[in-house]
Amino acid sequence: MAEARSALASGMDMSPEDLQEFVPSGQQTKFTNRVSWAKVYLEQAVLLESPRRGVFRITPRGCEVLKESPESIDLTFLSRFEEFRQFKQRRKPPTPPQITDSREEESTPLERLEEAHQQLQDELASDLLREIKQKSPEFFEKLVVKLMLELGYGGPDSGEVTPLSGDEGIDGIIKEDSLGLDVIYLQAKRRDGAVQRPEVQQFVGALQGKRAKKGVFITTGTFSPGAVEYAKEPEAKVVLIDGRKLVELMIGCGLGVSTQETYKIQRVDSNFFLED
Repeated sequence: MAEARSALASGMDMSPEDLQEFVPSGQQTKFTNRVSWAKVYLEQAVLLESPRRGVFRITPRGCEVLKESPESIDLTFLSRFEEFRQFKQRRKPPTPPQITDSREEESTPLERLEEAHQQLQDELASDLLREIKQKSPEFFEKLVVKLMLELGYGGPDSGEVTPLSGDEGIDGIIKEDSLGLDVIYLQAKRRDGAVQRPEVQQFVGALQGKRAKKGVFITTGTFSPGAVEYAKEPEAKVVLIDGRKLVELMIGCGLGVSTQETYKIQRVDSNFFLED
């Protein structure tokens, strides 16, 4: 990104004053902030891709766009791509309430702040899931075990990844008590597509072989409708966690993420101004 910012600043003839203009928080320059968001949007439109950490490149679709020599690439331009439209529509803001004078109601500062926070959370979730998918299956299995421990299942050193060979369809184990009498068995699938019903059935079969009462199937992708319906059957005894739920749980317990900025919202304390 540092190399990209340098090239962009030179190519766009940015003045020193432009480059030193900061966002309201004063923690980052506007130029750095906008270049970062531009990269996010181009990746969501599949015009850029990140083959590994710290590296990004133009995709074949991006090369085709360059052949068009567009005057500019803005949000309207990017909306021609289905992936970008889905990215923008993942979380729509709530419909504003109706008002009697039929004027369009403007959002309050707090509403705009909340909408911006939700957008940041959605983009964080997308970035987090993309980062996980670039890692090895072994890394993902360790991540799944660590997540379960962070969520409060089992105690310290009570989780383990099973050996790659002879795991019998079980990728991880969480012992909820010191004697190992109550155990959660884990299955981890790092993929883009949907996990189908037979794969869930196979995992349930492995659970029955262990006489297990609890199983969690976690994937970076999704679950087919058949897989979801099967997991609802009483004999299944398995919880399904797809990619979206996975990153929501990680963000919720602070796993794999760090806090960049914290804002405090205050209001007038009416009790302070009460007169005797």
